[in-house]
Amino acid sequence: MLTSRGVEPRLVRARLGVFGFFVLNGLLMGSWAAGLPALSKRLDLGPGILGTVLLLVSLGCLLAMPVAGRLCDRWSSRTVTRVSGPLMALALLGPVLAPSFGVLAVAAVLFGLTVGLLEVSMNVQAVEVERVYGRPINSAFHGSWSLGGAAGGAIVAGGLHLGLDARVPAVVAVAAAAAGFLAAGPRLLSAAATAPAEEEGAAPAAPLGRRMILLLGAVAFAGLLTEGAAMDWAAVHAAQVLHADSSLAPLTFTVFSVAMTTVRLFGDQVRRRLRPPAILGLAGGITVAGYALALSSSAWSGGAAIAVAWAGWILAGVGLATVVPVLFSAVGAAGGPAGRALSQVSAVGYVGLLIGPALVGHLAEATSLSTALILPAGLALLVALAGPPALRVITRPKVPVR
Repeated sequence: MLTSRGVEPRLVRARLGVFGFFVLNGLLMGSWAAGLPALSKRLDLGPGILGTVLLLVSLGCLLAMPVAGRLCDRWSSRTVTRVSGPLMALALLGPVLAPSFGVLAVAAVLFGLTVGLLEVSMNVQAVEVERVYGRPINSAFHGSWSLGGAAGGAIVAGGLHLGLDARVPAVVAVAAAAAGFLAAGPRLLSAAATAPAEEEGAAPAAPLGRRMILLLGAVAFAGLLTEGAAMDWAAVHAAQVLHADSSLAPLTFTVFSVAMTTVRLFGDQVRRRLRPPAILGLAGGITVAGYALALSSSAWSGGAAIAVAWAGWILAGVGLATVVPVLFSAVGAAGGPAGRALSQVSAVGYVGLLIGPALVGHLAEATSLSTALILPAGLALLVALAGPPALRVITRPKVPVR
C-alpha cells in the first residue's frame, strides 16, 4: 500500500520518527544552552570554569562519536538511536541539577557521551531513511533541529520569566523529550529495512576508504568551522567593528540563524533539482560571497553598514545551510555500512565547530576581528573547491559486473 505520493506508510512513519528525534535533540540542547547563565550563577562558576564545563561536554561527545558509528553498524542505527535518545534526556539532569562543580564536571562528560551517541545514530538513521525513501529529505531534518533548539530556549526563558528556578523548566524539557523519544522510537526503520538494495549486475558496494573519509572530514571541518565562526562572531563583529547599537547587534546572529534554518527546512527541493557536487560548490561559493559582503560592511557607515553586514550574513546562512546535509547524505548514498564512515566524518567536522570560534578569537586578539574572519571565509572557499570533486567520486554510478 502506498500513500498519495507513492511512498509506503512505513517510510512516512520513519520520516516522522526521525523528525521527532531531531526536534527533541534540539529541544534538549536549546534548554541546556539557555540555562547556562543560571547554572553559572547558582554554582558561582565564572566564565573560565563554565568554559571548562562546555569543553568537557564536547570531549565526551567526541569520545562517543566513533563508538556510536561502530555500534550502528553492528546493532543498527534504529537500536542505538532508540536507546541513546532517552539516555541523553536523563543525562541532562546531571549537569542541570548538579550541586557542585565536581559533580557538574562528571555529569558534563556523561551528558557529552550521550550527545555523541545520539548525534551519530540519528544522522545515520536519517541518511538510511533518505536512501530508502528515494528522494532528498535530509536537509529538513537539520532544519527541525534548529526549531527544537528554539523551543528549548523558549521553555527555559518562559520559566524564568514566570519567576521559576531555572531547573524547573529544564526538568520539564527533559521529561517531554524522554516521552517523545519513547514515542518516536518504534517508528524508525530496522536494519533490514534500511539495507541498500544492490542493482542487478552492479558491483557490490565497498566501504569508503580512509583517504576519502579524511577528505570528506576536511570538507565537513571547513564547513562547520565557518558555521561556528559566524554563529559566535557575527554579532560581535557588528558591535565592535560596525559600532552597532546594543539592540541591533544581537539581531545579526538572528538573521544568520533564520536564513540557515529556513533554507534547511526547504532545501530538499533544491537538492531534488541539482546533484550533490553542484550543490556543495554553490553552497561554498555563496558562503564566500556572504563573508566578503559582511567584511566589506566596515567601508560603509551607520545603518548602511548594518544593512550590508546583515545581507552578507544572510548569504552565509543560505550557503552553509546545505553543507552538512549534503555531505551526510552523500556518505549514506555511497553504499556500504554508513555508521563508521559517517561517525568519522562528523567527528572531524565537529572539531571544526568546536575550535573555530576560539581560533577566530585568538587571531582577532593578535590582529583584528575583520582580519580573523578571513580564515572562515577561506575555508568556505575550500568547501567550494574540494567538496564537489570528492562528492563526484562517491556518488559515481556503480560499474556493472559482466
